Amino acid sequence: MWFKPKEEKPAAEEGPAPAAQPAKKGIFTRAWEALNKPVFDQDEEWAIKTRAAVKETRRVLVHQVQVLVLGRGKIDDELLEELEAILIGSDVGVETTDDILAHLRKLAREQALLPAGIPDALAAYLEERLGGAYPLTLSPDQLNVIMIVGVNGVGKTTTIGKLAARLQTAGKPTIVAAADTFRAAAIEQMEIWGERSGVEVVRHKHGGDAAAVVFDAIHAAKARNKQVLLIDTAGRLHNKTNLMEELRKIRKIIDRELPGTTPQVLLVLDATTGQNGLRQAEVFKEATGLTGVILTKLDGTAKGGVIFGIKAALDLPVQLVGLGEKVEDLGDFDPHTFVSALFGKDAGPEETAV
Repeated sequence: MWFKPKEEKPAAEEGPAPAAQPAKKGIFTRAWEALNKPVFDQDEEWAIKTRAAVKETRRVLVHQVQVLVLGRGKIDDELLEELEAILIGSDVGVETTDDILAHLRKLAREQALLPAGIPDALAAYLEERLGGAYPLTLSPDQLNVIMIVGVNGVGKTTTIGKLAARLQTAGKPTIVAAADTFRAAAIEQMEIWGERSGVEVVRHKHGGDAAAVVFDAIHAAKARNKQVLLIDTAGRLHNKTNLMEELRKIRKIIDRELPGTTPQVLLVLDATTGQNGLRQAEVFKEATGLTGVILTKLDGTAKGGVIFGIKAALDLPVQLVGLGEKVEDLGDFDPHTFVSALFGKDAGPEETAV
């Protein structure tokens, strides 16, 4: 515990200091904050959920690192080789792992970093690598178009249903285009989510033209004064040419019917697949202009380290994460909250013990 030394009383009593006044914000700052207000608010409950969700990744990654450095006197090649195996095993990725090891070597050489300091140095470096938070934001004065892409089985349709429900509850009138016409189950599942959350779903028959669904959804959104249009898309990869052509057609419809609107294109990845999911992601990056990533099924997997590889492999921010099955288990991704939860910086002693 730190104690503040007792201060001597001044010879003459002065009047109370004037209260500090908050700095006034200019019109451009206020406008920026209004236009870029995050959809979901971060709170302590979300931090608690994050700590619970990364428990397995913390066990496989952080606890092993903590055990590795115990009793070690210096950072040498043997220690770094063992650390490399831990990082690769946690799905951090080869490129990110190489960068981490080079960073630690530099700290050991230039700042005399000892093994005991590796966990803190690793946490600081990984948070810096993730960059700032990129929360989902909406413009209040136009129809916000959000395309959701990803392979089948990653939780794409369920994620759209959760996102639609949360937007609707937050007072953001939302409509969904069920443009994954390749799978009848996807259309039916989307309609179930729509009924649960009171969100209208625009659909065509199974096997129909996905671009035509988007066209109808745009006009329905305009007519009903919706703020958000969520677009589900097909996730098949066995024919990349067809997939790319379909996504291009959808984008062409958006550009034609909503001139001046730049859609957000979010890629859904399954955290349990680790680095394998990143290989699939390259196809979507080639097919459409991705703007961010939604990482699902982060709870219960030991492969949460893939978050650090996403930035290196795709140069895209993780914007949303799924931490469970409930609607409220989908929220904005914050690098500081994630790294603090992973390395136990905000956890109790029982969570950080090795």
